[in-house]
Amino acid sequence: MGRIRVVVTGLGTTNPVGGDVASTWEGLLAGTSGIRPLTDEWAEALPVRIAGRAAVDPAEVLERVEARRLDRSTQFALIAAREAWADAAFGGSTPAATTVDAGLDPERVGVALASGIGGVSTLLANYDTMLAKGPRPVSPLAVPMLMANAPAANVSLQLVARASVHTPVSACASGNEAIAVAADQIRLGRADVMVAGGTEAAIHPLPIAAFANMRALSRTGTGDGADPATVSRPWDTGRDGFVLGEGAGALVLERLEHALARGARVYAEVLGSGLSADAHDIAQPDPAGRGGARAIRLALADGDLAASDVAHVNAHATSTPQGDVAEGLMLHATLGAHVERVVVTSTKSMTGHLLGGAGALEAVATVLAIHHRLAPPTINLDQLDPAVELDIATKPRELPLGDLAALNNSFGFGGSNVAVAFGTVS
Repeated sequence: MGRIRVVVTGLGTTNPVGGDVASTWEGLLAGTSGIRPLTDEWAEALPVRIAGRAAVDPAEVLERVEARRLDRSTQFALIAAREAWADAAFGGSTPAATTVDAGLDPERVGVALASGIGGVSTLLANYDTMLAKGPRPVSPLAVPMLMANAPAANVSLQLVARASVHTPVSACASGNEAIAVAADQIRLGRADVMVAGGTEAAIHPLPIAAFANMRALSRTGTGDGADPATVSRPWDTGRDGFVLGEGAGALVLERLEHALARGARVYAEVLGSGLSADAHDIAQPDPAGRGGARAIRLALADGDLAASDVAHVNAHATSTPQGDVAEGLMLHATLGAHVERVVVTSTKSMTGHLLGGAGALEAVATVLAIHHRLAPPTINLDQLDPAVELDIATKPRELPLGDLAALNNSFGFGGSNVAVAFGTVS
């Protein structure tokens, strides 16, 4: 018996560029930035007053009662998962359909949905309430709302997905790790279908102040006359930190035979994944990129891929001085001379950094790039850092015909490294 193959049959997202997959893909190809000034009163005292707010407020999409019982991170997760589930077009599938409605065995459907921080807004709002009014007004739903596994649990509950439910928490690598975990569940024979992805909603004064004080966030878009849309600038000599974003990305992964048996549309195949740890610093990457390079090598080996098979990389590239250079070193170390023929992009230049949701959103973009054979651009790259020798797309770039693979890279605080290889189905 050969290895079980895993394919992508559904996509969903809500993020600063678009409220669904179609608007997001259109915006990415157009080079549209989702970075805007923060207009909240609390933002006036902060050193950084820009962020990537979701293009569509989840309260406009969800039922009012439902939204009130969920943290914003879970709201995003549900919206993205529902779109991906409907997009997978199971029999009779609608955004609110369960596994039973779709004619599936609930014990063969699972969820792996990550968050890097969890329900931080719920936690801090209830703490403020307790300080101001005492413990009695604290919401009895606070814990189910703030726990990191709430997004995954709520998607599992809605779908009646009983195979397993997972919540990787590995900072900015979380969403990509969830995809790797989900694919492994199918390959191990524990599920036929997995809903995978990541979500984050951390645009709140405390995380912004904390990231700003550790000098991780860019400050150049704050102030009179500044243009926030130009601030996230991966690999540019003028980059000085990332821009915080929010939203979610979700993918329906499916056993290939299962998908073919029901005549499903297949976007791409999950060819392999690789996970590693830097064990270098709690916040900074290994400047030589050794841990990230190992994750990429493991993903290639898992997918039985050669460097020459890779045509595209959706890079982690957050617009930080050290991280962008380290990732360039990783790609040179793993792809060798072939790196000159690989189209590299950073969609964070438009979406900002979704932390635990970043890898999932970027996986959606990577899969669409394979499906349409078109890599989205990196915007705001005016002067390439001479320390970075990569072919970075600054406008949409066609990918070659024939079989090809693409890498989606994610690296997180604590030294977490995840690379997932997607490819055409042959």
